[in-house]
Amino acid sequence: MNFTGFHSQDFDSLTVPGLEPRMEAIIANIRPKLEALGGTLAPYLSALCGEEMFPHVAKHARRTINPPEDTWIAWSSSKRGYKALPHFQVGMFSTHLFIIFAVIYESPNKETIARYLEKHTAKVDKLVPADFYWSTDHMKPEGTLHREMNKEALLQMAGKLKAVKKSELLCGLRLDRDHPLLQDGEGLTHKIEQTFETLLPLYKGSF
Repeated sequence: MNFTGFHSQDFDSLTVPGLEPRMEAIIANIRPKLEALGGTLAPYLSALCGEEMFPHVAKHARRTINPPEDTWIAWSSSKRGYKALPHFQVGMFSTHLFIIFAVIYESPNKETIARYLEKHTAKVDKLVPADFYWSTDHMKPEGTLHREMNKEALLQMAGKLKAVKKSELLCGLRLDRDHPLLQDGEGLTHKIEQTFETLLPLYKGSF
């Protein structure tokens, strides 16, 4: 299918009570769109990163009780998975869409990106747009806007990445669920591509 954007029904799928009913809603409403987006963006990301990038749609297979509060697609340089590698993601909570670069707790690359942040603090401070956000926990929808960060905060984040085993680094853009761009498949795809291009130095700095 062609990617046509996201609508209110997609976001509402993440508020359906119960694990099975919510998973049914995610599989019916959101997953086909994520899969379409994965196929659309994989060639672009492969060219951008200079290596083949593979799409991975979240399956939430380990869940037995609690329904997922978010769902996503990730792209990484491995066909087998993405969690251990720096990767790009597009996903949603019930309140917003996120378009991010991420290094999560399972990745051995955390120290590499931490050293990159320490060495290039001023560069990162300039390259990240003011309306992008940072997060240190992929499970939480909250984050800190880049305009509210400073070089000291970036250095503290780098230190936490090295010192705290469960620490993570996420950076990117959030669009509220009622943002008009979300229903424009072509326009949203272009926005995602622009966002990933902006985040590319962080991706490159994590290897």
